[in-house]
Amino acid sequence: MFEFKDIEILQDIVKAGGFRAAAQKYDLSQSAISSRVSALEKKLGILLFDRSNRQVRLTAAGLRFIEEAQRLLRARDRIWQELTHPGELSGTIRIGVAETIVHTILTGMLNKLKDDYPKVRFELSVDTSGQLASTMADDALDVAIMLRESVPQGAVAAALKPVQLGWYCTESMELPDHPMSLAELAEHAIVTFPKGTPPFREVESIFSAPDISPPALHGSASLSTVKHLVGDGFGIGVLPTLMVTNSVWDERIKVIPVRDEAQLTDLHFVISYYPERNREIGGAVIDAARLFDQTDR
Repeated sequence: MFEFKDIEILQDIVKAGGFRAAAQKYDLSQSAISSRVSALEKKLGILLFDRSNRQVRLTAAGLRFIEEAQRLLRARDRIWQELTHPGELSGTIRIGVAETIVHTILTGMLNKLKDDYPKVRFELSVDTSGQLASTMADDALDVAIMLRESVPQGAVAAALKPVQLGWYCTESMELPDHPMSLAELAEHAIVTFPKGTPPFREVESIFSAPDISPPALHGSASLSTVKHLVGDGFGIGVLPTLMVTNSVWDERIKVIPVRDEAQLTDLHFVISYYPERNREIGGAVIDAARLFDQTDR
């Protein structure tokens, strides 16, 4: 019904913003490109482009077609790669990570992958674990590093070392000469992971006792923002310990010693992918990630 070349031409039209630029790439006339697209639209029985104004834009049906057809291109490229260059990764790898990973192993992991697979290009997404799982399930990511609770059905998961969480405050804050209790912590505004995540729910839970006044609990999808707010004295915060100890920041925050009742559960991250379509990529990411998995601890 259509050829891979049709898909590639459509992609180039979208990227170039018009038929003329795409025609130049293929050394064809603009009318030849336009005729090919019209013929494809006739075969499919849909309009791929909105031609009502001078700017070429995909219709809703055209966007759907492009999204589905790109999966065919990726499958074609993967098959070609596996048959002709076994063990050699190339092309674009789409990696999604939770922000904790950005502040711990991401740079080392990517440097290792870059050295081992020089033909690979990386497309990175940083999001919550729940969103990463949804995106990977939609085949918009090849591999994701997320909390193990979020791994979608059918995906495999390779565990990383647990990530400890700690309580932090601005360097200028005066602390008592003993580990702080929940009641003492509750006297301060608290900044932490975004609402709905396991750390947020746990912090919310430990302050739910009837004899403790609930603190003002603020969530942020950006841990860098949490760290900045803590350093500026907006409140105390819950952060991954390695994010702080690995930082070259100006050290405006310090750890808060707390009682056992305020100790938080470690985070358990995994490298997840669907083996039927990304086994080789997943294995490469696992090998690279584990080399830099908290080796400085």
